[in-house]
Amino acid sequence: MATRRRQTQFQRAAEGQMSLMDHIRELRSRLFKASLAVVIGMAIGLVFAERVVEFLTSPYCDFAVAHSATKECTFGQSQMLESFMVNLKVALYIGLLMAAPVWLYQLWAFVAPGLHKRERRYTYAFVVVAAPLFALGVVLAFVVVERSLPFFLGLGTEYTSIVNIGGYFDFVTSMMLYFGIGFLFPLLVAALNMAGIVSAKRLLGWWRVAVFLMFVFAAIVTPTPDPFNMSILAICMSVLYFAAVGFAFLNDRRRGRNSMYGDLADDEISSIDDPTPVSPVDGQNWGRDRYDETP
Repeated sequence: MATRRRQTQFQRAAEGQMSLMDHIRELRSRLFKASLAVVIGMAIGLVFAERVVEFLTSPYCDFAVAHSATKECTFGQSQMLESFMVNLKVALYIGLLMAAPVWLYQLWAFVAPGLHKRERRYTYAFVVVAAPLFALGVVLAFVVVERSLPFFLGLGTEYTSIVNIGGYFDFVTSMMLYFGIGFLFPLLVAALNMAGIVSAKRLLGWWRVAVFLMFVFAAIVTPTPDPFNMSILAICMSVLYFAAVGFAFLNDRRRGRNSMYGDLADDEISSIDDPTPVSPVDGQNWGRDRYDETP
């Protein structure tokens, strides 16, 4: 019975039969289900929060144990509840990851009735490709953090460094977020081509500007001033960009085969192979026969 009701609601939304209040009630229900799933995942994440914090702080602890006189890994906190708030943030992130299937489904179920069947298939492909790309960017960010900390902390070896736990956690998580977003940029390029906004030839013509912007983005988000870590991110993004351009060429070729206009661009005039001219006499007679009729 519940499945039948859900299908009926989906069909009503797809056919535009739901009123504004029905959409608001549906949004409220789906937000409640998604929030409840996140809260449950957050409660489970509190159990594993300390282990995740130990994993995230391992690059700093490895350096501190190897170079400090006490051979200990200690963090400072500027506020009394700062360490507790870090564990709470970790639990929230774990809850978001664990509840991702639920809140992604709720979001999809609310948006899908307004999409065509073809657009739904594109959305499935987008999610399948976006998840591993974002995860790959997060892993690369953690590797860059491991390489960056010895450079930063080694500059002041004659001083005793006390790293704030809140600042360190925000630094690591922001790096992971920026790198994950950077790895999604080529996917956005491919999506623009699939939507028919830009062609593969135009994307290939923009490769110099695209590579320059990717190096600028990498220079901003990478913490170290050396060119190595910046180049790692920029080169990975460039490779993914050219892979997206290759996909765009395949997509344009497929679209040209399925189109009645072939490989012509939207602003290109098609040629007529065998035009049949219309004589002026025939045109005059047609007009006279049409407009000079007697009632």
